[in-house]
Amino acid sequence: MLSKKNSKISSSITLSITAKAKKMKNEGEDVISFGAGEPDFNTPKNIRDAAIKVIEGGQIGYTASSGLPELKRVICDKFYRDNRLDYEIENIVVSNGAKHALFNTFQAICNEGDEIILPIPYWVSYPELVKMAGAKPVLVETREEDGFKYTKERLLNAINKNTKAILLNSPNNPTGTVYGKEELQEIAEIAVENGIYIISDEIYEKLIYSGRHISIASLGDKIKDLTIVINGVSKCYAMTGWRIGYAACNKEIAKIMTNIQSHATSNPNTVAQYASIEALSGNQDAIDKMVDAFIHRRDYMVKKVNSINNLSCRRPEGAFYVMVNISKIIGKKLNGTEIKGSMDFAQYLLDTVKVAVIPGIGFGNDNYIRLSYATGLENIKEGLKRIEEAIK
Repeated sequence: MLSKKNSKISSSITLSITAKAKKMKNEGEDVISFGAGEPDFNTPKNIRDAAIKVIEGGQIGYTASSGLPELKRVICDKFYRDNRLDYEIENIVVSNGAKHALFNTFQAICNEGDEIILPIPYWVSYPELVKMAGAKPVLVETREEDGFKYTKERLLNAINKNTKAILLNSPNNPTGTVYGKEELQEIAEIAVENGIYIISDEIYEKLIYSGRHISIASLGDKIKDLTIVINGVSKCYAMTGWRIGYAACNKEIAKIMTNIQSHATSNPNTVAQYASIEALSGNQDAIDKMVDAFIHRRDYMVKKVNSINNLSCRRPEGAFYVMVNISKIIGKKLNGTEIKGSMDFAQYLLDTVKVAVIPGIGFGNDNYIRLSYATGLENIKEGLKRIEEAIK
């Protein structure tokens, strides 16, 4: 008999849809994909050059399992500079991407029967990562009219003696939601009063379009000690394939995570670690250029979506996704195809107009689809034009 626990793990809908769209495109079909969870920009040259220098210098052996001390120091500097958070290198664990950092986190803090509070919509991997740790995901619905944010009432109703942590993702995938200081303070007070960990996924930290990012860990020593901050270089530095993420937390949790990683994967990619030192400490102009491009694309996409009959969306404050409300289409027929939910609608768009979108059911809400604007503006214009024609 195979593993009962892991046999229940679902595949990633986002990755499967994206793979199908790529396959169609490779076969010569004119597919436009809104599925990408990665910037469509090249990794900045200074970062690429740093990697080449390391490769040519031969510094590519094993490192400490939790990451290069030099990289950890740069990460500590980044936290102090950007978030006013004071960490030592013993608080930092560098992993094979932010998803790996999340995996380590759940493995380190969870016991059988523990509960982790997740928001709906959620990033597709959150519930599965919780299950892999032997814990139970407890889903709390967030409403569009509330900006897809936790409310105090709903959080308190979800907490019980088995609650181990609240997961917070700001800026958020898939909604683009960004939590403000007062909202974070309210969540922090709940966590401190109940002795609950906060897992704060801040991977889209620098892709924020007004104001500045606030880490919940910066709101006081008590909440800092309860918070595991997850971040990385993939989204903000266009380094998705380099696979470097990191966690910052109290030393006891960091030690357990390090031990887990030492047996599971050893160290993260050595070349990518050196490149990440340059990413975090070098010239940051490339981020500003990406943000400017994303703002322009977002504004076009939001305006266009809201002009299409039976579709609507709110304006995201960060990341590079738009959650499109398709509830007015569900239950109707489009060219003879009955749309029972977001999977039907996504399949209909791919089959009829060669547009790939991510169905909202993968994020826990069947009334939506997710569109990524991490693609060129011309693609966005053509793709939305095709969606409008498909609905007409």
